[in-house]
Amino acid sequence: MIVLHHCHETRSMRTLWLLHELDLEFSLRVRPFDRTLRDPEYLSLNPSGRVPALELNGEVLWESGAIAEVLCERFPEHGLGRPPGDIDRPDYLVWLHFAETISQHAAALTQQHIVLYEDAQRSAVIMKIEAARLRKCYAAIQGRLSTPVENRDYLLTSGFSAADVCVGQAVYMARHFAALDEFPEVARWYAQITEREAFQKSLPPPGAERLYERDFYPAWG
Repeated sequence: MIVLHHCHETRSMRTLWLLHELDLEFSLRVRPFDRTLRDPEYLSLNPSGRVPALELNGEVLWESGAIAEVLCERFPEHGLGRPPGDIDRPDYLVWLHFAETISQHAAALTQQHIVLYEDAQRSAVIMKIEAARLRKCYAAIQGRLSTPVENRDYLLTSGFSAADVCVGQAVYMARHFAALDEFPEVARWYAQITEREAFQKSLPPPGAERLYERDFYPAWG
């Protein structure tokens, strides 16, 4: 039995996308993105008061990168992980966890633009700095995808993997604050992976409450 505790358009979206890629049967518990994540009942699942939390056959896992590693190891038949000894294993781990670097900057901007309600609490300086850091992340992905090797349609030479899922979902969040216009290879890769049925299934359904009410939030000033 698999249960995913999820808030739309947050880090738990990468777990949802991966579950669909793995074609697993699971139950989805959609939670509001609010203070109820600090309730004792939920803190018993994720002591940080964040999503995701994944109930997996009697275990409870949290931290999306760790969840991705465990799911790919438990269900290797879809080839989304890279096991120890695989030539792409080091790059797989680097890119899988680079998603969190991107997400940290996107989360800071989500707080600045959405979570804080009073303009006096917001900082134009932080907005500009964090948006610039996202562009640095895009540059790293651009460099990887621009490497002149065969089959560089994905982050790994050996093809699509959970690294594309995790980084792709982080870019989904980041695009609300930093555009891809200057990074054509990133834009091409992102368009390709987000056409996948599993990604489309991970999006909020019509009428659902969304975290991002706008497509883009420019930095102040």
